[in-house]
Amino acid sequence: MERKHWNEDISGGKKLPLVILTGPTAVGKTELSISLAKRLGGEIISADSIQVYRGMDIGSAKITPREQQGIRHYLIDVLDPDEAFNIYIFKQMAAQAVSEIYAKGKIPILTGGTGFYIQSILYDIQFQEEEDNRWRLYYEALAKEKGKEYLHRLLREVDGEYAESVHYNNEKRVIRALEFYRQTGRKLSEHNKIQQENESPFDFRYFVLNRDRKILYDRINRRVDLMLEQGLVEEVKHLLDSGYDRTLVSMQGLGYKEIAACLAGEMTLGEAAEIIKRDTRRFAKRQLTWFRREKNVTFIKYEDFDNDTERILDAMVKMCSF
Repeated sequence: MERKHWNEDISGGKKLPLVILTGPTAVGKTELSISLAKRLGGEIISADSIQVYRGMDIGSAKITPREQQGIRHYLIDVLDPDEAFNIYIFKQMAAQAVSEIYAKGKIPILTGGTGFYIQSILYDIQFQEEEDNRWRLYYEALAKEKGKEYLHRLLREVDGEYAESVHYNNEKRVIRALEFYRQTGRKLSEHNKIQQENESPFDFRYFVLNRDRKILYDRINRRVDLMLEQGLVEEVKHLLDSGYDRTLVSMQGLGYKEIAACLAGEMTLGEAAEIIKRDTRRFAKRQLTWFRREKNVTFIKYEDFDNDTERILDAMVKMCSF
């Protein structure tokens, strides 16, 4: 029997519209997503693994209420930093948000840079709730004992393809892949490929924003400088003073772990800033690698439109003739 998609109760089997607006960090997603939502009559769902947390604003480049310009945003500021958040929880929350947006007669716009989160909604990928956490606890302890790079080497041995797509600092995803392998005897990379063959239950448009590499990297560097000017150090210090330990998954986010190490006296602020810039540039490169592997994607490069956001917006709206 063909599996029923979770949104069929709303759609009656008809494919409903979904817009995805993504791209590497610092490319300019936020500004365009607001304009696009206004033009299409949409509301925005955040596909970001850190913006979901309260109090983690500067380091995640979280959109402010003023910047939202009255456009409803979902999955922002809904959890405390010590609460669990993973792909299973994201899928449940995002699916609920999609349903609420359709109920209003609006179009959901999925925006953010976490490709796997986007994929989970777009192709209705199935995940099991993590009830048996023995392997996860084992690998978490192993990471503390032998380090993240050791854990990444273990992943490379059992699933080299997936290891290529994830940095060793992303302990959460490394552990998830190892845990999946131990529980099922299958590679997560192979599982994802099979799931990607699912037909999407949506009539979707998948836009990936990009810029010239040098320009993108300059934007990343400037963004990190701005975060420090805006008070990233004070934000991290407040989180630590509030009892949120630096070993929490949320505190492993780019910018947070480096500043926490700086506050612990393990590096200077200048060193932390350079590491954040370097690792964010590397992260942007991996994001683009992920999106290039996706199917039915429209890449939009700013330089092809003379960096004119109105022209880019007009082009996207024209393609969104649902």
